[in-house]
Amino acid sequence: MLAMAGMGVVVIAVLGGYLIEGGSILVLMQVAEFMIIGGAAAGALLISAPPKLLKKILNRVLSSFKGIKLGKERYLQLLKMMFELFQIGQKEGVLALESHIEHPDKSSIFSKYPEFLKDNYLRSFLTDTVRLVLIGGITPHEIEGLMDTDIETNHQQGTKPGMILQKIGDSMPGLGIVAAVLGIVITMQAIGGPAEEVGRKVAAALVGTFLGVLISYGFIQPLATNLDLTHEEEARMLEVVKAGLTAFAKGFNPMVAVEFGRRSIFDDHRPTFQEMEEALKGKKAE
Repeated sequence: MLAMAGMGVVVIAVLGGYLIEGGSILVLMQVAEFMIIGGAAAGALLISAPPKLLKKILNRVLSSFKGIKLGKERYLQLLKMMFELFQIGQKEGVLALESHIEHPDKSSIFSKYPEFLKDNYLRSFLTDTVRLVLIGGITPHEIEGLMDTDIETNHQQGTKPGMILQKIGDSMPGLGIVAAVLGIVITMQAIGGPAEEVGRKVAAALVGTFLGVLISYGFIQPLATNLDLTHEEEARMLEVVKAGLTAFAKGFNPMVAVEFGRRSIFDDHRPTFQEMEEALKGKKAE
């Protein structure tokens, strides 16, 4: 929602200032300029990204308009879920976890945390790692290294939508110049006509430059930054799971293991130890 609000502020600020200075909105309504810049940008996007990446970009953009749902409560839920999982592994043995990781949607633990189940990558990251613990023959250090590889792969995949949008945003001022040059070409053809007509054509050409710069710096590039920051927030969940699972694989008790996870959370969303302890005690009471 903040992304949409920010775009609204950009539009109001730019058009509001323009109107205060006595500008006419009708002058900015140059359909041909919109078509040239928008069409060229869409074509460049199709050239740059394969179909799967295009779909991912669209999904990420739509998600950014809805707003990221990560927060302290979401992290507390993740810590509580891991704590409950680790408790079963400690009390009943790690083999007792097999039924939970093989069918997460039927698990009595995971079913209590729908947000976790909906996150396919996070769910697979946790369950696949627990499988390695069950199989045995691999040290906690090696498990941690494998999780680091998985996180790095996720990072490289997750930054591609923002990178592509950033490149399209970088190209927008240039596409605005293309539209402006075409407008000047048309203007030069009418140079012998009435001054009023020539002025309208020059204004239309300048609108192309205006649109290219505004769309780039006012919309696309900030949106690309939003996608990158959102991905970083989501990837932090993987780091929390990695820290907790590594500690559990090393033999730490469930409370200490989830404390390792808590320390991996950024300060703006990290619950205090007391808050985490109270949440876990609530889980014990249940």
